[in-house]
Amino acid sequence: MPSAEVTILVMHSRAAWQNLKEENQSTAEEFILLGVSDQPQLELLLFVLILVSYMMTLLGNVTIIVVSRLDPHLHTPMYFFLSNLSFLDICYTTSVGPQMLVNFRSMRRSISWGSCVAQLYISLGLGSTECLLLAVMAFDRYAAVCRPLHYSAIMSQNLCLLMAAGSWFGGLVNSLAQTVLTMQLPRCGRNHIDHIFCEVPALLKLACTDTSFNEAELLSVSVIFLVVPVSLILISYGYIGAAVLRIRSAEGRRKAFSTCTSHLAVVSLFYGPGIYTYLQPPSKGQGKIVSLFYTMVTPMLNPLIYTLRNKEVHGALRRLLQRKPGLTGWA
Repeated sequence: MPSAEVTILVMHSRAAWQNLKEENQSTAEEFILLGVSDQPQLELLLFVLILVSYMMTLLGNVTIIVVSRLDPHLHTPMYFFLSNLSFLDICYTTSVGPQMLVNFRSMRRSISWGSCVAQLYISLGLGSTECLLLAVMAFDRYAAVCRPLHYSAIMSQNLCLLMAAGSWFGGLVNSLAQTVLTMQLPRCGRNHIDHIFCEVPALLKLACTDTSFNEAELLSVSVIFLVVPVSLILISYGYIGAAVLRIRSAEGRRKAFSTCTSHLAVVSLFYGPGIYTYLQPPSKGQGKIVSLFYTMVTPMLNPLIYTLRNKEVHGALRRLLQRKPGLTGWA
């Protein structure tokens, strides 16, 4: 009889071990994105809003890229950086938008480990790049308004290419470091992400070890990529505002204010939610709708903000409907 009990105990132990192995393997291979499952009435509404936002993002940003490329009058540093921003926003929304749409209409909101890593790296890399690129665009506006006679010399083609490449490189390198540091943390089988996509603060909450180092490192990097650029932007626009007030021509002041206010609107829409998300400890929670705003809504609004009152873009669209311009470099 004792030997039979031992046999049964061994069999139960083996079964339990096998179940544990299967559970660990499952949690290692996929994550469950909880999204807004606690508020199911919002899912259909968010699905429709995200779908509309994604389609408008693609249409608006592709239009800016095509118009800026085909019209020689827009071959300037400003539209070169704006084309970079539009391409970046297309990639940014695509890295998270389709997955959100699938999850909102699916019973099992799962994402594979590899897809989560890819989504984390791409979305964080593009977000970091946009932080730097918006600061570069502010410098371009500063040079155009405050140093108009030297603008062409300052914003040379080589410098523009260098600043754009530096923004992309810095953003992607930062994302690589954050992704490695985040995904190597032990999670002890936890795989339910209380968020709408894979993002660092939400993933840190899954760790079953002390994350003080990761949180301190994330805070430091967030200061570099969020607080420093937005501070430089505000300083630049302080000088721009003073210079605009000295412009005698009312038309000149109007044009300068129109261009600068559109950029400031983009800055507010992007940095505000980003600072709210990344400059607070992950343990205090995250606004899911806030993250949704800067990943989906802001890229949709960027083309509208830059082109709604922009006579140069309106004129370029009219010219493109009448003829096919040649491709030249910017002046």
